[in-house]
Amino acid sequence: MKAGAKRKVAVFDIDGTIFRSSLLIELVESLIAAGIFPEKVRRDYVRAHRAWLDRQDSYEKYIWAVVVAFEKNIKGVGEADFLRVVRQVARLEEQRVYRFTRDLVRDLKKKNYFLLAISHSPKYIVDDFARQWGFDKVYGRLLELDRRKKFTGAGFFTELISDKAKILARAVAKENLTLRGSVGVGDTESDINFLARVARPICFNPNQALYREARKRGWPVVVERKDVIYKIQRKDTE
Repeated sequence: MKAGAKRKVAVFDIDGTIFRSSLLIELVESLIAAGIFPEKVRRDYVRAHRAWLDRQDSYEKYIWAVVVAFEKNIKGVGEADFLRVVRQVARLEEQRVYRFTRDLVRDLKKKNYFLLAISHSPKYIVDDFARQWGFDKVYGRLLELDRRKKFTGAGFFTELISDKAKILARAVAKENLTLRGSVGVGDTESDINFLARVARPICFNPNQALYREARKRGWPVVVERKDVIYKIQRKDTE
């Protein structure tokens, strides 16, 4: 690549698109197992989990219940103890990825794409996970520490992390990137704004809201189930 030339960017949501679960869910469960969070924390999301498993409610409500449980219990936890669990989770889960997005990341890396990861999970765990897959920049939930290196329960830049399109625009401006030939991968309706800005949007294992939007816009849909990858590209004519 010529000196000063802008690199193409590929932006990935992590949870549910590369990682075959949610990093936050695995982190919360591991914090409970380590005795850092009390066992009763599960009560905050067990009903939402069951409702999702029984297909009586959405995965989004389940995830939100886990987020609330995490935010309620992280206050007062020491950073050193937290980091110990983060590293354990990242090491145990590093290969629990989808084949389609795993291979896409590797291919784009070879082509010198700037790989951008965005997640609502804490940046600590996203950093450790994404680093192993060669990502150049990571955005995740930032947690505030007090002078004793304990979490206060507050966060930084929460509005920014909730808008992935703004994060993409910020990265493009700061890192000398171009959206020409860009790639984006998302799985829920919260990803629509950034998918609309890339040259090649991919809706991977989308929820219903994103799937409907993909049909309207003619975006490709990819579904990975067991060892089969299905690719759908259809524009809604109804």
